[in-house]
Amino acid sequence: MSGKRARSRDVFVWDLNDNEDRIPLGGLVLTAGITNTDFRQMLDILITSCDYVVQNEHGDEVLRDNQPLLPGDYFIIADEVEVNNEVVYTRACSIASGTRVQSFIEQVQARDGRCIVSKVENARAVDGFWWGFEAAHIFPLAYEQQWLENNYSRWITIDPPQGGKINSVQNGILLRSDLHQLFDNYTFSINPDNGYKIIYFVKDCEQLAGKSLDSRLLDDPRRPPDSLFRWHFRQAVLTNMRGIGEPAYEHDFPPGSDIMGEIQAGPKAAERMEFELFDRLAHHVEIL
Repeated sequence: MSGKRARSRDVFVWDLNDNEDRIPLGGLVLTAGITNTDFRQMLDILITSCDYVVQNEHGDEVLRDNQPLLPGDYFIIADEVEVNNEVVYTRACSIASGTRVQSFIEQVQARDGRCIVSKVENARAVDGFWWGFEAAHIFPLAYEQQWLENNYSRWITIDPPQGGKINSVQNGILLRSDLHQLFDNYTFSINPDNGYKIIYFVKDCEQLAGKSLDSRLLDDPRRPPDSLFRWHFRQAVLTNMRGIGEPAYEHDFPPGSDIMGEIQAGPKAAERMEFELFDRLAHHVEIL
């Protein structure tokens, strides 16, 4: 599973000063809508070096403009190039269900009424049917301890009826079920600092890459704060662009499978087990 995210890369990031190992610092699968500005914003997350310059393979500086990013090799020029070693939160598909999240689900459904990425309306909402639509946490419930330790509650201005601030409607978006899986796995994210653009980090089968988030959500006073979108975007960049990328986890285990065994035999088994455990517990009890 390790390295899957790097297989289709056509953008590669190099340290210009490293003439020996020639191991890329990272890379990117180029999808629709990614501009030089998007790329530079991603590099600001990936690279912690100060005052760096980016050049393409022809030696031209890559500026922060709206020109489409081109495939190829890109070089970081700085006195010392350092890659961000920030921990990425292991995450797999999480379905919101349980006593702690009931009001969260209901409030996200009531606010959005549609998938805010694909803009597909739920015509069955009037009858109370939400098949194919799911309320997704932007910051995962399984990491509530980290939420509290980093005081991310400061971003929330609307307290939920139950479940703590991590279950505020402001930490949720309504997505089609298939897009919920992709969002949780950081397959795509939303860049709040460039028009709330939908950025895909793998090949886009949904034809949504480069489009913008539903403006009706952005006009709603109950909308998620930019800080939460920015947090998810940061995680997506590090998950997909750093080195060969983080493992891509399977979640569709056939009936009769030894789920525990398959997880333990897979990459980052301890982190995955911890996520699965805390994700299930956190939907019913507060994790401290």
